[in-house]
Amino acid sequence: MDQERMEVFLGKYRETPPAYIVELERQALADEVPVIRRGTRDVLRYLLRTGRPAQVLEVGTAIGYSALCMKEYLPETSRITTIEKVEMRLVEARKNLKKFDSEGRIALLEGDAADVLRSLVEQGKYYDFIFMDAAKGQYLNFLPDVLKLLSEGGTLVSDNILHEGDVLESRYAVTRRDRTIHGRMREYLQVLMDTEELETICLSIGDGMTISRKMQPLRKGDIHGAE
Repeated sequence: MDQERMEVFLGKYRETPPAYIVELERQALADEVPVIRRGTRDVLRYLLRTGRPAQVLEVGTAIGYSALCMKEYLPETSRITTIEKVEMRLVEARKNLKKFDSEGRIALLEGDAADVLRSLVEQGKYYDFIFMDAAKGQYLNFLPDVLKLLSEGGTLVSDNILHEGDVLESRYAVTRRDRTIHGRMREYLQVLMDTEELETICLSIGDGMTISRKMQPLRKGDIHGAE
């Protein structure tokens, strides 16, 4: 199926975001700044509107586009915490959040995600919804602290799990510089599927994404038919 044709068709049934979101997306694409794809945005909209999480954590702010999208889909009482370390991105993120989040619903934490996540764990923070959209090769390193921060029943969404289709290919079919990410993303996917406390589904939407729900551990008698 032609991806471009499918996007044009589905666009007829896609909710139009606020004008400032449309403009931020247009500018990001013009500047070749990576932002979430429209299919990913649709999934986030659905999950956030139906789940109505009170506390959201985003790992990887970039220019603030996805955080601002999520703000539009959440109740006014919900809060978003987002992490970014790249100064070039932070300059734009600070400007965009100041301009489009006058209510102060989005808190920007500046620094290396590994350090910030560890600090949040030490502070005893919990989040109902976590969106992972940072350096793909680091997902595996972030996961232990992310799981500590994810509340029971909470949702973890990991974006770009296909890495422009490279993850589908043999290790030797991708460029040498991308082989580390290729291997680590495949390992990340396997860990998600093997982690007993998570129920995970992999989707090909956008550049690929996973949705994981943190489940309560099964106890004897919870399984149908157990003695």
